[in-house]
Amino acid sequence: MREASAGQVGLARALSKLGICSRSDGERLIRAGQVRVDGQVIRDPLHRIVPERARLEVEGATVGAATKVYLALNKPRGAVTTRRDPQGRPTVYDLLPSDLPFIGPVGRLDQASEGLLLLTNDTAWSAHLTAPDSHIDKTYHVQVAGLPDPARLARLRSGVIDPETSDRLTAKSIELLREGSRSSHWLTIVLDEGQNRQIRRLLAAEGLETKRLIRVAIGPLPLGTLAKGAWRHLTPAEVRALG
Repeated sequence: MREASAGQVGLARALSKLGICSRSDGERLIRAGQVRVDGQVIRDPLHRIVPERARLEVEGATVGAATKVYLALNKPRGAVTTRRDPQGRPTVYDLLPSDLPFIGPVGRLDQASEGLLLLTNDTAWSAHLTAPDSHIDKTYHVQVAGLPDPARLARLRSGVIDPETSDRLTAKSIELLREGSRSSHWLTIVLDEGQNRQIRRLLAAEGLETKRLIRVAIGPLPLGTLAKGAWRHLTPAEVRALG
């Protein structure tokens, strides 16, 4: 019995793990009778299979594990990272060619944030990069309104309490990148963990408004000269360095 269940996952999850489609799209296709397993129509998204052993057909076409794809994208401000947006906002997928296999973002950048975003169909690689215990550095350049004086910076480096949620917010490091007018001071902030809108909430707790937030590196991978809205494939060496 144990041997028979080894490696089994739900059918919708299997389609996602193989890079064929997202889990939610898989559930929709399965319920619509568009997925066959070993010649049999399966309508239960939780139906257990061993992905490497099953013969899968989706919408009449035989499918297998998609070629692994690893992309870096310079996300522009205003784009969301979901594949479909019910509010009709632009998504990062509008910037990518239509002939790519299904890929998903590795972590998130919110709509107002910009910079380096990774996308892949390698779910194990993505899970490693986003796991809390991986502690992979993510480096941001942040423009703030308000004066990041030494006392404020010291408090931010020590960690602050979000007055709305009582969460303790910290960063691995915070340094003054560039001084300017009151509305154009820039900070370099490094995180090795991720909470929702962590940097914006951290700064707001000290009275600093985030004007721009740009992710400029993930681990050893820099954004570099990649143009706004442009994308490129990662090299094998870059994939190994991150994974």
